[in-house]
Amino acid sequence: MIKTLSSIALAGLVAATITGCGATPETKEEVFDNRCKVENVLAPQWACVPMVEGAYAGVGIAAKSAAGMGHMRRVALANGRSDLAQQIKAQVKDKVETFTRTTGVGDSEVVDQVNTAVSKQVAKVDLAGSKGVDMWTAPSGAIYMLVTVPEATVNGEVKQAVKTSFKNDEALWQQFQAKNALEGLEKEFPTD
Repeated sequence: MIKTLSSIALAGLVAATITGCGATPETKEEVFDNRCKVENVLAPQWACVPMVEGAYAGVGIAAKSAAGMGHMRRVALANGRSDLAQQIKAQVKDKVETFTRTTGVGDSEVVDQVNTAVSKQVAKVDLAGSKGVDMWTAPSGAIYMLVTVPEATVNGEVKQAVKTSFKNDEALWQQFQAKNALEGLEKEFPTD
């Protein structure tokens, strides 16, 4: 009986050892890959995050077309400019101080909302000076174009829009507030 118990114990020990070693699964640590990938291939970093020093940057995309490369470049450039316009509009809203002041009473009361006036005027600004500065072709044949416009150009247009709003104000208080906003704007939108 002791032989039997010894054999069972030995068999159990061997089985536990084999099972214990075999049951440990291999774990692979996943590494975060933050490189830009488009259509599952590496792409230029600007295709994912458009950034150019001293300029506003956007990406325009054009699908492969039977109309040819010239047509595709025009479409990508137009889409890139649209992307720029949306970014600039959003940044102007963030950077321009919003203030509402009223002066006067009744029918002579005047309200000035600099943010609204500036946003409307800047939205009408054409992106003079914008251009495609780089292009990449994806495996599908679509092209990605990096489009930029100098910050100084846009910032000049923003300041001009604020100045126009400033000159149209009727109340001296509003002119004083707009002047203060212009001084703050000079700091936010440097042109030199």
